[in-house]
Amino acid sequence: MLAVQFVIVLLAIYLGARLGGIAIGFAGGFGVLVLTLVCQINPGKIPFDVLQIIMSVIAAIAAMQVAGGMDYLVSLAEKLLRKNPKYITFLAPVVTYFMTIFAGTGHTAFSTMPVIAEVAKGQGIRPSRPLSIAVVASQIAITASPISAAVVFTAGLLEPVGVSYLMLLAICIPTTFVAVMLTSIISNFLGCELKDDPVYKDRLAKGLVSSAVAEKIVIKPGAKLSVLLFLIGIVAVMLYATAISKSVGLIANPILGRDDAIVVFMLTIATMICVLCKINTGDILNAGTFKSGMSACICVLGVAWLGDTFVQAHINEIKEVSGSLLQEHSWLLAIILFFAATLLYSQAATAKALLPAALAIGVSPVGIVASFAAVSALFVLPTYPTLIAAVQMDDTGSTRIGKYVFNHPFLIPGVVAIALSVLFGFIVGNIVI
Repeated sequence: MLAVQFVIVLLAIYLGARLGGIAIGFAGGFGVLVLTLVCQINPGKIPFDVLQIIMSVIAAIAAMQVAGGMDYLVSLAEKLLRKNPKYITFLAPVVTYFMTIFAGTGHTAFSTMPVIAEVAKGQGIRPSRPLSIAVVASQIAITASPISAAVVFTAGLLEPVGVSYLMLLAICIPTTFVAVMLTSIISNFLGCELKDDPVYKDRLAKGLVSSAVAEKIVIKPGAKLSVLLFLIGIVAVMLYATAISKSVGLIANPILGRDDAIVVFMLTIATMICVLCKINTGDILNAGTFKSGMSACICVLGVAWLGDTFVQAHINEIKEVSGSLLQEHSWLLAIILFFAATLLYSQAATAKALLPAALAIGVSPVGIVASFAAVSALFVLPTYPTLIAAVQMDDTGSTRIGKYVFNHPFLIPGVVAIALSVLFGFIVGNIVI
């Protein structure tokens, strides 16, 4: 029955991936229905803790976007990229990495992609180089963002075994960032030069390559204030999480737990942005970040619930088969997380579905922290929104998906960046933990 149920899980995920977007969450729920009613196994836990964090953070980000804060951040990124166009392959991932760290969602990369493609093209640089590593950086940075649901969940999971919230960030931020920057060096040599690309030459001859200059971004009056308020919210979350940590112990018996505090702080910041920046709250529902964030909630709801239902039903078999192997070779967890994330399409859903089981079967805290970056393997199948957007925004045709599906420009940078992140995670983790 285990094999049959595992096939059901894979078929549900496959169906969701084929339908695309939010449908992977729908298909996850369908998979839970089959496992519970047909296979007669108990349903797993609905990941409400992860969902409430995503919803509250996205609410604050959407309010900031309506106030013009995202446009302001993009304008700063654009100035940096246009000032140093020759270094676009190195600066593009820096921009998307830190925007994701700041916002807690990789979808912020959407707003910078047109600038990245345009600057690269203007310098005669193959746009696939900066675009591919920029997309990968925006995904990996989720595992280093103080307010991402994946980080908050993992910190809560590891704190009882001696890894605090700040310790997790202290390991993940430098290791993932250094890994991304080293990968950008490799990315700078991937693919032929733009002038030699046959697809580009064909598109150029047909007049399909645009040379239009992007419109100047108009900054709204409350834009800077909204960014400042959101930054205050992030700092408040980090300070409070540190204060209630058992290793610090400034607040012995906190009224608010870490998860509840994040929700409260983020909704409070959203309220302050609405009041002080005088935005129309009705516009928040139509904001791009709000729509993508709520879509992510449905995906996490279905997929993480499906994964937890299967894992909890077979936790004893999993312990028996892989427990000793993962205890002795904890790096194998990174490989498991890598392939799981490829199917689950969410860092938070992957962490929620597999990390508790990994801890239960005896994987060391160092192994979990070091392998954590592997939950960002959302680039393998060329169907993730930011990946598709990068392909569409590069009118030179250099950022393209090959006829064999997996031969696309995001695969090599993604695999290298995650491998380096895991390697550095083990090195730093063994020193810090």
